[in-house]
Amino acid sequence: MQLSASSSHSVPCKSSSSLLFLLVLVPLVLVSLIVVSTLNSDSSSSSTPSSNWFSLSSHRWSTWASTRTNHTDIATANCNNTRTRDGRAILLRVSDLDENDHGQQALLNSSTLFINSSGSSSANSQQRQQLFTTDLPAVVVANEDYTPSTKYEQRYTKLERIEKGLARARRLIKGASTNHNTTQNDGDYVPQGAIYKNANSFYRSYIEMEKKFKMYVYEEGEPPIFHDGPCKSIYSTEGLFIHQMEVNNHFRTRNPDEAHVFFLPFSVVRMVQYLYVPDSHEIKSIGRTVVDYVDVVARKYPYWNRSTGGDHFMLSCHDWGPRTSSFVPELFNNSIRVLCNANTSEGFNPSKDASFPEIHLRSAYATALLGGLSPSRRTTLAFFAGGLHGHIRYLLLNEWQNNDQDVLVYDRVPKEVSYDKMMRTSKYCLCPSGYEVASPRIVEAIYAECVPVLISDHYVPPFSDVLNWHSFSVQISVSDIPNIKKILMGISQSQYLRMQRRVKQVQKHFVVNNESPKRFDVFHMTLHSIWLRRLNFRVVD
Repeated sequence: MQLSASSSHSVPCKSSSSLLFLLVLVPLVLVSLIVVSTLNSDSSSSSTPSSNWFSLSSHRWSTWASTRTNHTDIATANCNNTRTRDGRAILLRVSDLDENDHGQQALLNSSTLFINSSGSSSANSQQRQQLFTTDLPAVVVANEDYTPSTKYEQRYTKLERIEKGLARARRLIKGASTNHNTTQNDGDYVPQGAIYKNANSFYRSYIEMEKKFKMYVYEEGEPPIFHDGPCKSIYSTEGLFIHQMEVNNHFRTRNPDEAHVFFLPFSVVRMVQYLYVPDSHEIKSIGRTVVDYVDVVARKYPYWNRSTGGDHFMLSCHDWGPRTSSFVPELFNNSIRVLCNANTSEGFNPSKDASFPEIHLRSAYATALLGGLSPSRRTTLAFFAGGLHGHIRYLLLNEWQNNDQDVLVYDRVPKEVSYDKMMRTSKYCLCPSGYEVASPRIVEAIYAECVPVLISDHYVPPFSDVLNWHSFSVQISVSDIPNIKKILMGISQSQYLRMQRRVKQVQKHFVVNNESPKRFDVFHMTLHSIWLRRLNFRVVD
C-alpha cells in the first residue's frame, strides 16, 4: 500500500514539472520562429541583386536600368485602356538560390524583379539591376525551381507545369556551361569554336528550345497590318519572321495554355506604310493601333494581365519600332521587344529585349548573296558606300571620302564600281550606323565573307548572348574614325585570317531560308534569343 500511495503521488508531481517546462519553452520557440521569419522576409525583400550566376563571359557591363526608367514618360495615357485583374499579377525575375554556386557567372544575368499589375517595378526591387559583359550583353539563366508550399499546390496548374519545365532547362544549361564534356552530336551541326561565348551552354540551350519551346500567335487582326510584313526590302526580316511563324508547326501552338510566350503579330513597317501621313512626323495613329490591339487581347484572354505583358513579345525591324512600343508602358517596360534598332540610349534593355539582324533582301533567295574571294585575293583594305544618313556617316565621309587608296569610302558607288564585287574583294567592310544604330551592311559583310567593322554608339549586335563578336569583327568607336586605317593595319595577317575564317563559320546563323527554315539559321537564332529571355523570369499566377 505504501508503494501504491507513493506511486500515485509521484505521477502528479512529474506532470506538474513537465507542464512548467512547456510553459517556459513554448514561448521561447515561438519568439525564435518570429525572429527568423522576420529576418528571412527582410532578406528576400532586399534590393541587392543576387550574384549567384554563371556566365558566358568573364566581363561585365554597366547597368542599363536607368535608360528604361526614363522612357516610361514617353507612353501615352491611352494605355489605361489595357485592363488588369483585381488580383496582383507577378513577374518574378529568376535568381539563383544555390549558395554552392556563389560567385559563378551566367548565360543570363538578372536580379529578382517583381512587377505588379500596373507594370511598374516594386519599391523593394528598385530598378532592374543587370550585369553585362563589357563588350556584349550576356543574358542570364538561374538555377531555381518552384516548390509549392502546400499539398493542395502540388496539383500543379498548367502555368506551374510550364515553369517546372523551364526550371529543368535552366539546370541543364547551367550544367553544360561548366562541363566541357557534355556536347553531343544530336543533329547536323554542333556549335564549336571561338565565335561562341560558351558553345556548350548555347548548344544545350538550343536543344532544350527545340524540345520544349512553344509560342502562341494571337489570331486577332487582319492583313496587311497584322499577320503580314515585307519580305523583300531593308525590313525583310520583319515580314519573313511573321510569315514563318504563321506557317510554323513545330514551335507554334494553337493552345495558349501550352505557350511559353505570346506573339503580337503586328508589323510596324505596314503601319507606317498604311497609317502614317508622309512628312507629318506624327505617329499617334500607329500608337493608337498598338494600344487598341493590346486592349483587345487583354480583354479576350487572361495571359497579358497574368504577366503584365512579360511573357509577350513584339518584333520590328523599322526604325520606329522602339517608339511604337512606348505607347503601351507594359509593352515597353515588361515585354520582350525584338528590335533591329537595338539602341541602349533609347531604352533597349539587353536583359529582356533581343537584337534582331537587319537584312536587305533584294531577291527571294539570300543564298545567292553568299560567298566571296579567298583572303589572298582581297586587294582592298576597307570599303564603304552609302548615303549621308546621320552624324556617324558624316564623320566617316568627311574623313575618308576620296582621301585614301586603301580605305575606299563613297557616298555613291561610281558607275564603274560594283558594290557587291567590292564587298567580296575587300578585307574589311565598314558598317557605320545611319540615323539609327542598325545597318544591313553588317549582314552583307558576313554574306560576302568580309570582316565587318562596326562603327556605332550604344548598339547591341544581334545574338550577342551567345556570339562572341570580337572574334570575327572589329568594333571601332566613333571617336576613332580618323584612326580607321591605323587600327586595321595594326591587325596582323594571322589574326585577320582567323577572323575571316570565323566570319565564314558564323554566316550560318544569319542565313535566311525563306521556304523552309533550317536549324541554327536566322529564324531559329531569333527564336533562341526569345527563348533565353523567357528563361530569365518566372510567371506566378
